[in-house]
Amino acid sequence: MGVSFDSLKHLLCNVSVLRKPWREINWRDKQSDLQSVKDYRPQTDGQLLRILLHGPVGAGKSSFINSVQSILHGRMYAQALADNTSHDLVVVTFYPFVFNDIMGLSPTGVQVDDVKLALKGHVKDDYRFNRDSRLSEDDPFYNNHPTDNDKVHVLVCVIDANTVTFMQQEVEEKIRQIRIEATHLSIPQVAILTKIDEACPEIKEDLQNVYKVNYLKEKMEEFSVNVGIPMNCIFPVKNYHEEINLNSDVDSLILSALKHIINFGDDCINFHKSQSRAMSCQNYNL
Repeated sequence: MGVSFDSLKHLLCNVSVLRKPWREINWRDKQSDLQSVKDYRPQTDGQLLRILLHGPVGAGKSSFINSVQSILHGRMYAQALADNTSHDLVVVTFYPFVFNDIMGLSPTGVQVDDVKLALKGHVKDDYRFNRDSRLSEDDPFYNNHPTDNDKVHVLVCVIDANTVTFMQQEVEEKIRQIRIEATHLSIPQVAILTKIDEACPEIKEDLQNVYKVNYLKEKMEEFSVNVGIPMNCIFPVKNYHEEINLNSDVDSLILSALKHIINFGDDCINFHKSQSRAMSCQNYNL
């Protein structure tokens, strides 16, 4: 008698639960992480930290943004965001953060060149992506003179943990190309692994098993190898989906990821500021 995929997954999770987590999370004190996020301010007045989310269709980009907003508001929050078929560059701003959510990557989806333009700040908010042609410089949504606030400071790839092994090769290649461009621009990259409760019954039973399950660690390692994002920049989370009340464990994982995203973004802002000052001094000396 054959064994179903779900049964095999359950077996793998059951036989490889570690006694101690391989990564530590402070489950009992989410309040300090929450306060750290709320207190964050860039060193320069008026500076915004821009976070660009991309990833395959249905990975949970919009749900992640809504989950972050729910935690920061202290209640369930469901701002209308783009659905999986939308072509718009959606912007959500709160505190000094700007989240941009673009249409899902697919073999026939958003063009890599348009994402590269967005990284550089050349794409204005609410631009409607075109699958057949890239944004041209004479388009009214093309930003000819991007400011520091228009440019991306952290690139976040959102991936469904259940699809890592079965990701389409074309989508994987798009993620790699976008990551290479971000590296060239000195933009840090983070990956968010979503739907972890669906990936393994042990995690669904107790979210605090997230760093004790070898099955999930192997998925993270596989994704790291495939697209080149280091393990210490990959964060598994569970987005809010069916819940009507906040959950401390869900919050802890999302806040852990968000805190690192903010730290990486702040490093990016400060790096580019220092580069600009050095260039200004060099030009002055000339």
